[in-house]
Amino acid sequence: MRSFTTQSHVVWDCKYHVVIVPKYRKKKLYGPARQRIGQIIRKLSEERDVQILEGHAMPEHMHLVLRIPPRESVADAIGFLKGKSAIRMHYEFGKRKAPTQQKNFWSRGYFVSTVGIDEETIRAYVKNQDAQDRYEDGNPALDLYWN
Repeated sequence: MRSFTTQSHVVWDCKYHVVIVPKYRKKKLYGPARQRIGQIIRKLSEERDVQILEGHAMPEHMHLVLRIPPRESVADAIGFLKGKSAIRMHYEFGKRKAPTQQKNFWSRGYFVSTVGIDEETIRAYVKNQDAQDRYEDGNPALDLYWN
């Protein structure tokens, strides 16, 4: 069952599968760093009203299933999570504690894919919506097929 959220002017369910990797795909996410990065990401996501539905850290990448509100762009949410978590990981696990060092923890890019109704379901809904409206309203069919 879908879990829609309602606000005064919008009903939404925006879920994304995100994969982020450390710089140069180095195996940095193990031991205490693996546990701490999960805590940091959860804390930062609460600040932006982003829900973490699933999350798993492998030594060289991290999978997240996020529920991001429509007022927040995916790029802004991921940029915030990656940027702030990199700074915190640098201060906690960096070899030197100098604040002038570069705080490169994550690579520049990330993978994102929407999680939702598949294309076939949407196409069937759009195709059969006209039939449902005609049944309810008694109106004649409209010619809206662009094939």
